[in-house]
Amino acid sequence: MKEIIKPDPLISLREFTPARIAIGRTGTSIPLKQSLEFKLAHAHARDAVYSTLGTEDLAYSLKAFNLPVLHLHSNAINRSKYLKRPDLGRQLDEESAEQLKDYGTATDVVIIIADGLSATAVNENAHGLLQILIPTLLAAKFKLAPICLVGQGRVAIGDHIAHGLNAKFSILLIGERPGLSSADSMGAYLTYSPRPGLTDESRNCISNIRPQGLANKPAADKIFYLLNEAFKRKLSGVGLKDNAGLIQ
Repeated sequence: MKEIIKPDPLISLREFTPARIAIGRTGTSIPLKQSLEFKLAHAHARDAVYSTLGTEDLAYSLKAFNLPVLHLHSNAINRSKYLKRPDLGRQLDEESAEQLKDYGTATDVVIIIADGLSATAVNENAHGLLQILIPTLLAAKFKLAPICLVGQGRVAIGDHIAHGLNAKFSILLIGERPGLSSADSMGAYLTYSPRPGLTDESRNCISNIRPQGLANKPAADKIFYLLNEAFKRKLSGVGLKDNAGLIQ
């Protein structure tokens, strides 16, 4: 008697997500095509973790904004140290800390770009987002600090940088932990009154900024909305909700 193969009820969901669902099977294994695709995605994720921040290209593209650009580095001297010692990626090295002392004038906002766990993400997405965001901030009369490019940086390093630059608010763009369908995902971490010692509940995060996720325009709009709300309420993090678009 011929086996009746029932269609997978999850197949219809594949048009809404790149997640690996309803991939079928061959015997007790997944089909060869899907197996090879998984291995390729895993290789892309590993490559993203070991990718390098394109500081020269980023610095060149940032010239259009007529803002100083600082090249900074964490205490993680290389990628191996960065991955094994997360604490070192949260601290500036001595040379970088000294650099900040030349820029002590109070500012409203500092924009920080760090490689994080996927330099690929910021190399591909940071400039496009800033092309929209920086003119919006300047039109709203926010005073901007120098833009900071940080090698081997983690999220909390933004607190040290913003505090050193005497900035009231920090926007940190960083490569997120690469997934098996999103090795190019960039996150934006927003902190009001940043200073060393803060923890993650003090920040707002906008995740998955990339062409196949949250596009540049809505991401810039969301950052600008939360920034304005943070200045009004003088806080960020769990106490600051994203109520944009809600009916009042």
